[in-house]
This record gives sequence, C-alpha cells and structure tokens, in this order.
Amino acid sequence: MKYLLLLVIACSFNLEATIFNSKAIVHPEVGENGMVVSQHYLATNVGHSILEEGGNAYDASIAVAFALAVVLPRAGNIGGGGFMIMFDETSHQSYSIDYREVAPEAATKNMFLSSDGSVNKIKARQGVLSIGVPGTVYGMWEVHKKFGSLPWSKLLAPAIQLAEDGFLVSPFMADALNRRYEKLGKYKDFNRIFYSNYPVKMSQRLKQPNLANTLKIISVNGAKGFYEGEVAKKIDAFMKQNGGLITKKDLKNYRPIWRETLHGTFNEFEIISMGPPSSGGIHVIQMLNILENYDLMKMGHNSPTYIALLTESMKYAYADRSKYLGDPQFYDVPVQSLISKEYAKNIYKKIKLNQITSSDTINPGSELKHESMDTTHFSVADKNGNIVSNTYTLNSGYGSGVIINGTGILMNNEMDDFVSAPGAPNQFGLIGGEANKIEPFKRPLSSMSPTIVLKNGKPVFATGSPGGSRIITTVLQFLLNTLVFKMEISDATIAPRIHHQWKPDVLMLETGFDMLHAKKIESFGQKIYLSGPGTALESIEIKDGLFYGFGDTRRPDSSAKGL
Repeated sequence: MKYLLLLVIACSFNLEATIFNSKAIVHPEVGENGMVVSQHYLATNVGHSILEEGGNAYDASIAVAFALAVVLPRAGNIGGGGFMIMFDETSHQSYSIDYREVAPEAATKNMFLSSDGSVNKIKARQGVLSIGVPGTVYGMWEVHKKFGSLPWSKLLAPAIQLAEDGFLVSPFMADALNRRYEKLGKYKDFNRIFYSNYPVKMSQRLKQPNLANTLKIISVNGAKGFYEGEVAKKIDAFMKQNGGLITKKDLKNYRPIWRETLHGTFNEFEIISMGPPSSGGIHVIQMLNILENYDLMKMGHNSPTYIALLTESMKYAYADRSKYLGDPQFYDVPVQSLISKEYAKNIYKKIKLNQITSSDTINPGSELKHESMDTTHFSVADKNGNIVSNTYTLNSGYGSGVIINGTGILMNNEMDDFVSAPGAPNQFGLIGGEANKIEPFKRPLSSMSPTIVLKNGKPVFATGSPGGSRIITTVLQFLLNTLVFKMEISDATIAPRIHHQWKPDVLMLETGFDMLHAKKIESFGQKIYLSGPGTALESIEIKDGLFYGFGDTRRPDSSAKGL
C-alpha cells in the first residue's frame, strides 16, 4: 500500500510538470525565456539571436521584419505596410501601430476605370500605378523609438548580411518564383535579381546587393534613410520615368499612426486586435460575440452543425465589411456598434441551426448607426512579458512586381485593396463600397488580423496569418480551437479550416476536411468547394511559465524557435 501511494504521488507530480499535451497530434516548440515564430526559418533565427543578445520582443520583431524583407520577398518587405499589436508588460497596456500604405496625392477615384466603366484589373494589380506609399520602414522606426532597447543599426545588421552574402533558396521559394515567371519576368529589375538563372533551383544562392545598400542607408539614417535623401530621390525618379504617382513629397509626408487597440471579450478571455483600416479585429470580435451564445463544445469540432453555424456568422460579418469598413480618417466606421454584444445578439436571433441562409438575403446590418495569400505574419514574446503580433504585406505575392532601379526595393500593389468601382470585387473576391473608394492620402481597407489574447490581464496567445480575405476566418478558427476546444496551438493550427465571405455564396473547405461532413453541409443547402491551403498561422501560447510556438506547416519554411 505504501509503494502504491508513492506511485500515485509520483504520477500526480509528473502530470503537474507536464510540458507537452500528451493528446496533441503535433507538438509545438517550447522555450523558457521567449519565443519567435515567423514564416521563414532564417528570419526566426534572426529574432532568436536578438533575444539571446538581451533584446526585447520589440527589438526582435524589428529585426525579423527587415530579415523577412530579404528572405521572403513574396511578402516580407520594406516596400509595403501593415499593422502591429503589442502588449507591454511595463505599462501593462496594449498598443497598436498602423503603418499601412497610403494612396499618393495624385490618386483619383476612377484611376483604374476603363472608358466603358469597367475596372482595368491589370493596371490595379501590376506595375507602377498599383503602388501605394510604403509604410513598413517608418512603422518599425516608430516602434523602436517607443520600445526598442538595442541600437537600431544592430537590428538591421542581420538583414544586411543576408542580402549581401546571400542565402540558399528553399524549395518553397523556388517553386513560388517559377510559378510566377510569366507574370513577373517582364519586369527588368525583378528578372535580373530573381530570374538570373531560370528556372530557379532550390539551394542556389540569392544575393541582393542593391537591397543591402538600401538597408545600410536606413541603418545609418533611420526612417529618413527611406523617406528622404538618396532612396527617396530614386523612387521619385523611377515614378516619373515610368508614369507612376508617388513623389518625394508623398514619401516625406508619410507617417504611421498609433491607434487605440480594439478590445472584445469571449468567455473569460480578452481579445485585443487591430481596428480600422483593418477589418480583421472588428469581424473576429463580431463573430466571437455571435458564437458566444452557443454551446460549441457540445456541437463538436468541425461537425456539420458547427460548420454551418460558423458559415452563417461569417456571412453576416463579411456583409457588414462590404459597407461599413474603411479608413477611419475618411469614413465614420461604426466600430462600437459592430463589436457590441447587442448587435451580435440581433444576428444570433436570425440564425437557425442546421439551416443555411442565402447570401442574397443577407444585407449589411440595418441596426447599425451611422490581404493576398502572400501577406506574412510573425509573433514574438520575451521573458519580460512583452508580446508582439505583426502582420505586414506587399498584397499580392511579390506585390506589383516593380523593383525601384538601384535600390532592390520590391514595391507593393496595395492600391487594389481600394474599391476601384462600387460592387466590383478585388483580387480576393471582396466587395466594397464608398467607404473604401480611392482618395488621396487614404489607407486601403485590409483583412490583416494580428491578435493578442489575455486572461486575467496576462497575455496567453499571440496569433495572425497571411491569406487575403481568409485571414479573418483563419484567426477566428484558431481562437475557437484553443479557447473553446482547448487544443494545443499546433493541433489548433493544422486542423482543416473553412472560409465564407458572403459573396460569392460558396463555402470553402480546406483539403483534408471530412467529406461525410461536407456532404451533410451540402444537404443543408450550402454550396461548397474544396481548396488548397491559403493561410499560415504563426502563433505563440504562454502557459505555466513556458512559451509555446508553432509555425504553420502549410508554409514549409515557417519556423518557431524558443529561448
């Protein structure tokens, strides 16, 4: 009896000391003093090294952002923009910075319309007119000024070395470049840098000396190194020579904006996300508010009833997105109405379980008062309790395809995220209205959804994803998988996902979804289609004094590394 009691005590102790969830199918990375998760292992290594050298989560995030501009050119950037959500342990407050691109002063509402009134999609998505004024460099500079602890030059040094010495092209990158040769090979500088040996082969070394020189200028001069001086002159000259709109004045006048973070609650958790011009935070919180009225655990994860319910909530959210979301400096976005529990209750009353509502009968809510598949996300946490969730983008894969002569800067095609004509879908099929029309100095609407979750005032999750219109629903499902179904972050990430964006009225089921369940959902009256992966969560969980990280295997180069 004595030995049996000792065995029971020993087993109890081991259970309390468990690091890995024994029921998990896939295990995350674990760290004691911090965690970095990004879409490329080289950038993850850079962030990890900054933490090792005593930098904080903000330092590591800045270093990761610049490293991704070198090693993940399809989305990492200094020629694009994005959003960063932060929780700062010292002040015990959350912060968000909007370093989204802005429309040039010379931009016009009808700049992408043909004489017959149709949208010239090529002009909106490729070449110089599709480029918005970039915000990434200034965004990182502002974060460093407010929270950085290591010298700015030290944070750029790894990216400079990667650009100067080169790195080995991964199979994933080689494939991505080869698939886009017809589209991007026509751009002289892009061709010279990325297609000097075509077809691109894995493990060939890619060097970017012009980008290295640009990064050196930014390293010495900070934000002015990009928005004024030699680099700005080259951007201005290139635009003038090629019929573009961005001027030295546009660059010099650009500023990121520190915005109030968006807050919601879901059961015992606090959700912190990005407000407009991101639509992500609003609609993640809106859908969580709707779903909070149901016993989701009883329904079962990814059961037909559960999926049909998620589908209905997504339809209502994306219908509202089409009308009410835009740059808050140009349009009065009804944020508090959209994220209120009362508004969600009104939608809840309209939803019938195991029944499908046609998108044609769902309109943007009358009760209200008056991204690319190749975006990228990273999450960083440090031993001091600071945590960062950052999503930034060039919009399409490799953006506009335009590289500014002599700089190595690959530019965005973010102007397509505006509405070129009311009711005309953008490249992700998203429909918008007057709130998101093109206007000078305006920031285009985004689906980027960097998110941090608190419990009892302490951060427990940081997450986000690329994926254009799918970003919002991907983050939603990760939160449900972890907060409701208590999955390990790795299992919560690899679980098959769904997506519905109101119009077109089709439910996307990711490959690997249970086909018997899919047929049942079809029997409810919902049209479905199967799709390959288009998103990639990069997430961190903090529990029991440890840091857990997982890079989504949907993007083969994703990586998590704990300290």
